[in-house]
Amino acid sequence: MQNPLIQNIVIVGGGTAGWMTATALASVLRGKYNIRLVESDEIGIVGVGEATIPMIQRFNKVAGIDENEFLKATYGTFKLAIEFVNWGQVGDRYMHGFGPIGQDLWTVPFEQYWHKMRTAGKAADLGSYSITRAAARANKFMRPDLSVPNSPLGDITYAYHFDANLYAKYLRKLCEARGVVRTEGKITQVSQRASDGHVDAVVLASGERVEGDLFIDCSGFRGLLIEETLKTGYEDWTHWLPCDRALAVPCESAPQLLPFTRSTAHKAGWQWRIPLQHRIGNGHVFCSQHISEDEAAATLLSNLDGKPLADPRLIKFNTGMRKKAWNKNVIAVGLSSGFLEPLESTSIHLIQAAVAQLVEFFPDQGFSQIDIDTYNAQSRFQYERIRDFIILHYHANQRTDSEFWKACAYMAVPDSLKEKIALYQTHGRIFRFNEELFSQVGWLQVMEGQNLKPAHYNPLVDLQDEGSIQEYLESVRNVIAKCVDFMPDHAEYIAKHCAAPAM
Repeated sequence: MQNPLIQNIVIVGGGTAGWMTATALASVLRGKYNIRLVESDEIGIVGVGEATIPMIQRFNKVAGIDENEFLKATYGTFKLAIEFVNWGQVGDRYMHGFGPIGQDLWTVPFEQYWHKMRTAGKAADLGSYSITRAAARANKFMRPDLSVPNSPLGDITYAYHFDANLYAKYLRKLCEARGVVRTEGKITQVSQRASDGHVDAVVLASGERVEGDLFIDCSGFRGLLIEETLKTGYEDWTHWLPCDRALAVPCESAPQLLPFTRSTAHKAGWQWRIPLQHRIGNGHVFCSQHISEDEAAATLLSNLDGKPLADPRLIKFNTGMRKKAWNKNVIAVGLSSGFLEPLESTSIHLIQAAVAQLVEFFPDQGFSQIDIDTYNAQSRFQYERIRDFIILHYHANQRTDSEFWKACAYMAVPDSLKEKIALYQTHGRIFRFNEELFSQVGWLQVMEGQNLKPAHYNPLVDLQDEGSIQEYLESVRNVIAKCVDFMPDHAEYIAKHCAAPAM
């Protein structure tokens, strides 16, 4: 016999996580379930996650969001890549661009031919073979043009930078128009069923009792339901990712509106730079064991493009994940489920992935344990693989200017990452396991950018003569250069299609 259906979904907390969850559920469930979001204006949101990765386009499509309208409302810009400065050695600079690099040639991936020619001193920088990296360097942008077959202009893969607070407000408006009910109020008590410990209601300071069948915890680091109520436990990864503080501050805009995020490594951490239409978002992620908060703030403020628009705001965190993202009838989404520093802009993606998984494993009132266990295993896999990718940036450094970087270079890393590095160092091979988030191209760019070199290349490369390979690499590079020349300036493109109103 079928278990009774869930009727009432309660989302605890707003911000990006709460309103993205509400948007996705309202879009997919089409008014068949009651969705209620409880948040308090008294409780601030972290709201610094302003850079995204391309999968957010899929979210916007499902939610029926008009791209130009959303960018105007959030003062958004386009993002083609992340530039990393000082990560291998001081003075090094490379990009992790979205989309493909080169085109696969004959029998093996493009980069295998590039490895051979680079060793022979006959290949250009890896970024010359990527339309997104070349365009980012030239400060150009356009949406992909599929009208010309096999053109790199069809491979333009992009994400966004936007104001996270404005994004939450934009989604709230969308949700309320689709039937989501917002309740203002501070939760003072969580009620659990005596029979099985499931949460059955949250009680507000006003005395109102908000009952539900399924609760989504979007209460941030606090984890009001998943941790404070259900005592789920947290797995701390500080031994691999030792940064435990961030200072965030906006500043005035720079003359050029760059289509990429910049991450600059400092003495005991790194600084983000995220350009929006009306300002630049900045922050310094650092390790409190190696630098004081005052010194970290001084480093941040001395590396801004313009006048700061506020005082730096301190955020404390422990990198890691909740031992279970789904416990009983509570699912943690966003910071309540775990935290991975924003080095590769994955925070918003992890919200999106959690909600997509919830839809896939949407429960009835029976709350099948095998469904819950599978959901948790998938969630763990996503977190651990992204964790490995972020650790790679720290571990693959050759800096000798600070104890922090030396410790990162010599630390023991997870076996899953150790295997990835060893496989690359032999023949430049990269294996994407079980559809993990970052593809071979992402791993390649970071490994190469941080001076990891393979000892050999795939022997099948030698089936082609060197002259043919060089000619092909040159043709790819020249075509990309011509495409970039054709593309408009990033600021011009925004002015034409999605300029936000003046502040």
